[in-house]
Order: sequence, then C-alpha cells, then structure tokens
Amino acid sequence: MPKMKTNRGAAKRFRQNGNGKLKRKKAYASHILTKKSTKRKRNLRQQTGIDSSDRKRVKRMLGI
Repeated sequence: MPKMKTNRGAAKRFRQNGNGKLKRKKAYASHILTKKSTKRKRNLRQQTGIDSSDRKRVKRMLGI
C-alpha cells in the first residue's frame, strides 16, 4: 500500500500543538479592516482550536 499523502491546503491552515490539540487561524482578518474595531482585530490575531466535530476529518487530512 502506498504512503498516505498530506492534504497540502490543510497543512498550511492547521497546526498541532504539543499536547495533540489542533489549532487554526481565525477568519475575517485579511481585508476590509477599517470598519472593524481595534478590539475585534486584536482578537482575530489569536489562534483558536478546531471544533470537535471537525477534529477527525482534519487529522485524516494531515495524516496524524
């Protein structure tokens, strides 16, 4: 059986931290930033976890 390939799009978007949890960047932080408040933009900079319903699918895409 051949090696399993990593989904390259997923590899660029998701990271696994030391204790095995997956993290991702928040959406809505790329453009039209003038109408968004400073507080909202600051919160968009932080990474967040992946929802439990998507965890299995993302792990399969990353080959974890």
